[in-house]
Amino acid sequence: MATPPGGPSSGNWSYGPGQGSSDGSANGYGYPSVPSHRQPYAPQGPGPAPYDQPQAPRIQPVQPQRRTPEPAPAGASNNPLVRPYAMTGGRTRPRYQLAIEALVHTTAQPHQMQGQLPEHQRICNLCREIKSVAEISALLTIPLGVARILVADLAEAGLVAIHQPGGDENAGGQPDVTLLERVLSGLRKL
Repeated sequence: MATPPGGPSSGNWSYGPGQGSSDGSANGYGYPSVPSHRQPYAPQGPGPAPYDQPQAPRIQPVQPQRRTPEPAPAGASNNPLVRPYAMTGGRTRPRYQLAIEALVHTTAQPHQMQGQLPEHQRICNLCREIKSVAEISALLTIPLGVARILVADLAEAGLVAIHQPGGDENAGGQPDVTLLERVLSGLRKL
């Protein structure tokens, strides 16, 4: 067998007529599954060389946009500007246990509310009609824990009266009938 002039690895070795490679591939058919000296699926056309330096990014100066202040929502005047637990001096628990279904009503006269915190005044004004601690929390949009602490503070100051559920020992451990009637009437209103 004869060795071609360029050696056994030269690309000029032909296996017959029409099988010679004029484009440099090992076979004359150009299939990527057949080993060749080209990379299969290589991008065609000019492309960036692998060792080209990247171009510097284009930086355009941006003028800062001045925003006009958005008007406050209609109900925002009632929202407090302080964090809820700042109202309680950082306390997270009331001095005594207060159930969320405990009923609260105001015993304070308007002149007694002078000098009280705004939150205390709001609770006293709201509790002119009997409300539960959970209702106070929901109506004033404050967390339940904060409402418990504020109501307990008002009770210590003598500005509200609290009616704890299940505290009536004369009933023999039975639930309070007036509380059950209020719950039933509330359910009927739904």
